[in-house]
Amino acid sequence: MSKARKPASGRLGYEAPREQRDEVPRAKKESTIARALLHPVRSLPLAFLLVILIGAALLMLPFSRTDLGVDPGLAPLFTAVSAVCVTGLVTVDTATFWTPFGHVVILGLIQVGGFGIMTLATLLALVVRKSLGLRGQLVAQSETHTLNFGDVRSVLFRVARIMLAVEGTTAAVLSVRFWLAYDQNPGVAVWHGVFHAVSAFNNAGFALYSDNLVGFAEDPWIIVPLCLAVIAGGLGFPVIIQLFRGTRLKDWTVHLRLTVFGTLLLLVLGFVAFAAFEWNRPETLGPLSTGGKVLGAFAGSVFPRTAGFNSIDYGAASSDTLMTTDILMFIGGGSAGTAGGIKITTFLVLAFAIWNEVRGREQVTIAHRSISPTVQRQALTVALLGVAAVIGGTMLLLMLTDYSLEKVLFEAISAFATVGVSTGITYHLPDGAQWVLMALMFIGRLGSVTVAASLALSSRPRLFRLPEERPIIG
Repeated sequence: MSKARKPASGRLGYEAPREQRDEVPRAKKESTIARALLHPVRSLPLAFLLVILIGAALLMLPFSRTDLGVDPGLAPLFTAVSAVCVTGLVTVDTATFWTPFGHVVILGLIQVGGFGIMTLATLLALVVRKSLGLRGQLVAQSETHTLNFGDVRSVLFRVARIMLAVEGTTAAVLSVRFWLAYDQNPGVAVWHGVFHAVSAFNNAGFALYSDNLVGFAEDPWIIVPLCLAVIAGGLGFPVIIQLFRGTRLKDWTVHLRLTVFGTLLLLVLGFVAFAAFEWNRPETLGPLSTGGKVLGAFAGSVFPRTAGFNSIDYGAASSDTLMTTDILMFIGGGSAGTAGGIKITTFLVLAFAIWNEVRGREQVTIAHRSISPTVQRQALTVALLGVAAVIGGTMLLLMLTDYSLEKVLFEAISAFATVGVSTGITYHLPDGAQWVLMALMFIGRLGSVTVAASLALSSRPRLFRLPEERPIIG
């Protein structure tokens, strides 16, 4: 006697059509793909790509350019990538190639890129809906580096207030200076003040002058406010928030100590090196007054971290200065801010790990606090991925151009670290080299680890440990 066949559905003797049976795994597959694409880590690159494409489309409009008879080539896309990634590298003269409408588009892209498209979208959702879901909190955390879900709402509003306060103050000082000292009418002065203030705080480096800031090299009322805005944006929002709270020095977190003291150290070392290498060079600081030389050296230590402004011609700078600038650019600024590079905390964590290893200590300690092996591995990963991106980009640029290794390496680091300073070769790069720089800017803005993680569809922790083995090191 044969056993009765189990029905395929709840009703006896009924079997669902094949199309309905196939619909369940298909829906499951689609939901898996949707979850993979909508994961906060992966949605960041997609959002940035969307903003870049929108910006490029706006810059391709006829009323965005001053000369319609000139083929823009990749200029709209390259400029959009550079603005959203707050870099500042350009293949055309920003001041003369784009119309006022084009300048407004660039300004908007800088602001959106600096603030973070995901953070901006979450903030708008807070204002409109007065609520924030779990996914929104995760998205905001991935951009602002907050640790607690309960802090996300307050952090977003603080970020917005800090950004507007610094940009507004800087814009006011610059506008008054442009108006009184350079005979600009009030409307133009305010516009130039706002544009350069936003560009400075977001570490973008775009300027409305063909020589960038070379014409203001000896004007402290222009250079100093811009430098202070660059430093503020490069510190990172968590650091600025903690500083505003008035935390006592002994209560500072390790992240706060590393960022603040690391920034001061790099500023001093950069100033000394820049002054030593360029003080008497007739092509750069030589013709300036003593005050102008001091101001130029200060700007030379601030702008490579990672603003992109320049008050000297880097094409005429010495090899020593270019190498120093390479180092400053690659290290960059603070985490969760508008600066690029591998970040100060990454560099210093690795430095302390080396120091403790040399001293024979198993545990890495900073300011009487131990640093977990996970953080050390993350720092090593970020640094090595950065080195790989720069080396790969440099090799491709060498293959696609005839420029020297010194200039190509400078360009690759400037793009990856989202700095924007150049020795002047960006204007003459072929299309293939421009695509390489765009890729480096995109990777550098989002972070090497973020881009790598966004490509991974899943992350499964290993539930077992393999036998250990000790290879020979060194």
